[in-house]
Amino acid sequence: MPEAFDRLFSLYYFDNPNFKVWQPITHMFMHGDFKHILFNMFGLYMFGSPLEAVWGKKKFLFFYFSAGLGAAVIHTLVNYYHVQSGFQALLDAGRTPTQILEQMADIMSQVASSTTGQYSTMEFGGVPIEQIGAMTESYEGSALGASGAIMGIMVAFGLLYPNMELMLIFLPIPIKAKYFIPVIVLIDLFSGLTGFSLFGQGIAHWAHLGGALFGFIMAYYWKKNSFNNRRWD
Repeated sequence: MPEAFDRLFSLYYFDNPNFKVWQPITHMFMHGDFKHILFNMFGLYMFGSPLEAVWGKKKFLFFYFSAGLGAAVIHTLVNYYHVQSGFQALLDAGRTPTQILEQMADIMSQVASSTTGQYSTMEFGGVPIEQIGAMTESYEGSALGASGAIMGIMVAFGLLYPNMELMLIFLPIPIKAKYFIPVIVLIDLFSGLTGFSLFGQGIAHWAHLGGALFGFIMAYYWKKNSFNNRRWD
């Protein structure tokens, strides 16, 4: 993916110079590679088709984009926490705001010029490297993909079809949706809290959880109020 497209359309931290107001929407249409978009579109087809058939096209689109925006909101809030806690730790270590901003600019420059995407944290003496890493990654990193919206769709599917049997590609054992989907959500929660990812690095686990949360709220409300039977088409 061209770097210019990433800077324009992926989701950056709101205080990052690369942030644009349209990114909470456009990041849902950006994907890192073919495998990324393939899995997301497969999930959209498998779990989204039954929901669209019940809700109608307009309501389904409203749900999809709302879950994606919810993913962006939670992802940004977690990034805000990392940036602010790291900033405060550096202040407590004796850095001035100007020095911190200058060092943040240096780190961004290192990442931009590095072939590995890594940076040196040795200059931040007195503050845990992990905390500085979380701060800098939250500030300069970008998020892309429809995974947050797909998680919202999966949760809604689980609410509407709890006894539907599903199977993981690498574990061909039928599991009911009411068990399968909560396990997927809990795996994301575990990875978000610990930083240990079962499916590789570079996954925005909190965005997944945000999409799942907003999807659950909407789907539960509609189901409770029988609103899921009123199509918008």
